[in-house]
Amino acid sequence: MDKLVSGRVLWAMVLLLAAQGPAFADALKGKVSPADILAATDASDWLKLDQDNLLYIELERGRVVVALSTSLAQRHVVQVKTLVREGFYDGLSFYRVIDGFVAQGGDPFEKREIKTAAKSMGAEFDEPLPKSPVQFDAWADHDGYADRVGFIKSLPTGIDAANRNVWHLHCPGAFAFGRGNARDTASTEFYITLQSQRYLDRNLTVFGRVVEGMEHLQALRRVLPPQSEEDDIGETILSMRIGADLPEHKQAKLEILDSRSPTFAAYAASRRNRPEAFFYHRPDYIDICQFAVPMREASDAE
Repeated sequence: MDKLVSGRVLWAMVLLLAAQGPAFADALKGKVSPADILAATDASDWLKLDQDNLLYIELERGRVVVALSTSLAQRHVVQVKTLVREGFYDGLSFYRVIDGFVAQGGDPFEKREIKTAAKSMGAEFDEPLPKSPVQFDAWADHDGYADRVGFIKSLPTGIDAANRNVWHLHCPGAFAFGRGNARDTASTEFYITLQSQRYLDRNLTVFGRVVEGMEHLQALRRVLPPQSEEDDIGETILSMRIGADLPEHKQAKLEILDSRSPTFAAYAASRRNRPEAFFYHRPDYIDICQFAVPMREASDAE
């Protein structure tokens, strides 16, 4: 185990090769399929997503659920929760949807009143290691954009080892705020990446990831940013809500495979070297943004 220490901060770097258990060893040898590993999980392998940190975006096409970070970019998390609770986004739209890039939503003409939320936000592109201990579960494969990549509570994350800075990655489904050219100009406009956009890492603030309903975002009508109110402004955001504010019967009871568990490491190893008969070439590699962290409904639990 490799540890990064900054003051009182202790980061446990749990390397995949140090994971224990026969499932992991067999996964490394290409003997156990990802499906078999998931089938053998129990409740301790899964992390329940807190309704206070789930963002629900209702579209005519269906519901999109975003898991907000509980460790990084917390001022941005507070900002979006405040805007949502003000009803800021209700009736606005995804007005910029670029194929293979992002779906951006909000108020393109800046006509809607910001009531109690901040008018602009200081950037949180990356930040020093948190002041409280946070476990970083390191990824075994090389990354071209960061010294180290891995997961914090199952959200993909990068680390600059020299400067001891950390940030969430622009993997598919990343939830972030847009901005102008000046770094501290984020305010209300958000975007969700339709594909990996890693070159944006540390240039904008990522603070969540879609955990349900990505298919609805991929199906959005493609539109360019409107130049006038007569232009196509894209598909309507019916509402945005925080899960804790919804009646219980409308909440998604979601669990994500916990990156802190040995089973997560075994599952990743199995995805890296697929054992199924279909595969003739096994590259012993997987890009972190091509790794879909498993989700399940809590009702699926044994």
